[in-house]
Amino acid sequence: MARISMAEYAELDAEGKKLYDGQVNAHGRITNMKRTLLRSKLAFKVYMEWYDMRDEVAKFLGDFATNVFSHAISQENSCLICSTYFRKILIEAGKNPDSLDLDETEALVAEYGRALVSNPHSIDEALFDRLKARFTEEQIVLLTAFGGMMIATNLINNALDVTPDNYLKDYMKK
Repeated sequence: MARISMAEYAELDAEGKKLYDGQVNAHGRITNMKRTLLRSKLAFKVYMEWYDMRDEVAKFLGDFATNVFSHAISQENSCLICSTYFRKILIEAGKNPDSLDLDETEALVAEYGRALVSNPHSIDEALFDRLKARFTEEQIVLLTAFGGMMIATNLINNALDVTPDNYLKDYMKK
């Protein structure tokens, strides 16, 4: 059961309604996590920067590898909502998220994503050497910051026990 109630549209003030409407207009729906975040408008605004960071990462990684990176982080973090969200994206792209055939770059960012979750204090130098051979320093910083934002998103869902959205139910790992 969720630890924090989700904001209802009718109870939001004018700014909250504007944020809610903006999310629906931009993305077609407002998720349970975002309704929970609307309990703090500042938290909501900060977390919505995830979209801008994702778009910047996708410019050099592409959409598929960006989703693979996000899925790897969310799986490693055992975030039911986020891992299911990215399972949905991968399945809808015709992929099997439990048996992905990854190219070298996709495998590299998936490994890095898992390392950011499991042991950020001791990321293997060989892994970093492979990142440096493939990406610029700016790209590595952006990828790492986006990974941190993904981890933060996982944290909100896990710590607050946000209820999974109904539209994700069919994509949950069996």
